[in-house]
Amino acid sequence: MIASKLKKMTKRILSGLLILCTTTISAQEITLKAGLRITHSQKIKKGTYQLDAPADTSLSLILIEGNNLIIDFNQAELKGSNGKMPDAFFGVALLIRNAKKVTIRNLKANGYKVALLARNVEQLTLENCDFSYNYRQHLNSTQEKEDISDWMSYHHNEKDEWLRYGAAMYLRNCDKAVVKGCRVTGGQNALMMTGCDSAFIAGNDFSFNSGIGIGMYRSSDCNVVNNRLIFNVRGYSHGVYNRGQDSAGILVFEQCNNNLFLYNTVTHGGDGFFLWAGQTTMDSGEGGCNDNWLFGNDFSYAPTNGIEVTFSRNKIHHNIIRECDHGIWGGYSYRSLIQNNLFDNNRIGIAIEHGQENIIMGNEFSNNKEAIKIWARKSQPADWVYAQKRDTRSHGFYIGHNYFRKNRKAWNFTLSDSITITDNYIDNDNPNWILTDSSIRNWGDYYNNDTASRPIIREVHVLWPDRFLQVKKPSGRIPDSALSGRKNILITEWGPYDFRSPIIWNTNPTDTSGLMQFDILGPAGKWKIRKYYGVVGVSAVNGEVPSTFSARKVKGERTDILIELEYNGQEVQTPFGETVKAGKPYRFQFRRFSSLSVGR
Repeated sequence: MIASKLKKMTKRILSGLLILCTTTISAQEITLKAGLRITHSQKIKKGTYQLDAPADTSLSLILIEGNNLIIDFNQAELKGSNGKMPDAFFGVALLIRNAKKVTIRNLKANGYKVALLARNVEQLTLENCDFSYNYRQHLNSTQEKEDISDWMSYHHNEKDEWLRYGAAMYLRNCDKAVVKGCRVTGGQNALMMTGCDSAFIAGNDFSFNSGIGIGMYRSSDCNVVNNRLIFNVRGYSHGVYNRGQDSAGILVFEQCNNNLFLYNTVTHGGDGFFLWAGQTTMDSGEGGCNDNWLFGNDFSYAPTNGIEVTFSRNKIHHNIIRECDHGIWGGYSYRSLIQNNLFDNNRIGIAIEHGQENIIMGNEFSNNKEAIKIWARKSQPADWVYAQKRDTRSHGFYIGHNYFRKNRKAWNFTLSDSITITDNYIDNDNPNWILTDSSIRNWGDYYNNDTASRPIIREVHVLWPDRFLQVKKPSGRIPDSALSGRKNILITEWGPYDFRSPIIWNTNPTDTSGLMQFDILGPAGKWKIRKYYGVVGVSAVNGEVPSTFSARKVKGERTDILIELEYNGQEVQTPFGETVKAGKPYRFQFRRFSSLSVGR
């Protein structure tokens, strides 16, 4: 009996020592090199490693395989693609595959098509990594005119089609992943996940990228908490066009269910939140992206939609949605709950075509051109399977206990049935604040609104897990509140301007008078014009940042314009991630060559 107990105890001790050996980081730091394969826990020697990856994305610069690994990169920095421009970056820096319980910490990687790619890794953890300044497309749209070649498409990813746009992090079939405290800026797509259930994405800063902040495809039961996802945008020129070109702070496509999006700041995205049921649903009428919960997020200042949720059933609570084209675009949404949100200064607060049995209650609508628009078309395409299998009528809405203040129109209904409207507060003096027509059926009998006092709105109280509440949201060099408004979306040839370097910006790009107005923005400092051509009558040749000046275009059908300036002041982070120390001169310029206009 004693011998048997001793044998079992010895076995447990040896097993514990084996686990300790496989999870304890090696005391000896290793140096990174091309072709390195890591199969044990390691600590990397800190330094900058100029290493190109293989051009074939099925290969990688460094490969990690194995279980129970902790790789501490110790702020080592991988730099790839040998000085090429961002649209020519190539290769995968780090590939993790066919593994379990792998932790990657404190890695920097830039200059690659994909900084980190993981396949078939259960319980992958990425902590405190910086994957900024990786691949991004050169944009052909200008301030004056959109170029449709800049539109992206994320509708399919069964065969990794998303990889054509590159990514800072690309995870496929990585259940129970944790991504926290990571940073991505100056790229196109930050974190892209396919087939990744039960992930925890928290406390990251994925901002000022030209595509997607967080993208999800066939990924369910994930928690996305307290992330900063601002200025993931393209396809915008203030006062000229607002297209978005399918950029978004958060993208949710193709059968993604039961995900929670909590307390994220997702402003200035092409869309703030972009959810689409998926091609499977379009082709079969089955499934969708259902039962996702958006709670306490800020989706303001989107050129297109603060929130787009289509062909699905979801819950939208306590979000802030300001200054978007549509606050919520909910085409073909059904049995969804939109409660206790703020819609302010949007063109349309909530727009739903062909929706069924949706509840809109306890929201505040202020300063919108239209607060709620509900409508349908007379027919659907005869060959569309979704319309053959699903109810596509517009009917069964409940609109109650909302607060309408200073909206040009409270609601606008067409070709809809059975709309219950009750106990709302409406302050409009405009006699035309309701727009309906004879196509509306079964709604007038329920009209019982109080215009004397604001209704009591029932709050939603949720006891969130401690690990949600303990996550600290990252902050930027400039307070996010100072960047409010769509006017601060300045799209250069490489994506959104990030306010970390000086820029000269033409503020009247479509003016035909010949007088050009410019803002000089960026960190505090001094500027002076070094040279210029194609303009005359420059109103100022030096000054402090910020400031303005004007110049008149030289007459001629094909006038090339260049204004080159020099800045001296605070530390500058250039659009390509290079650091110019405080007090060192930095050159920047405005260019417009014939019909091509580029400001940077």
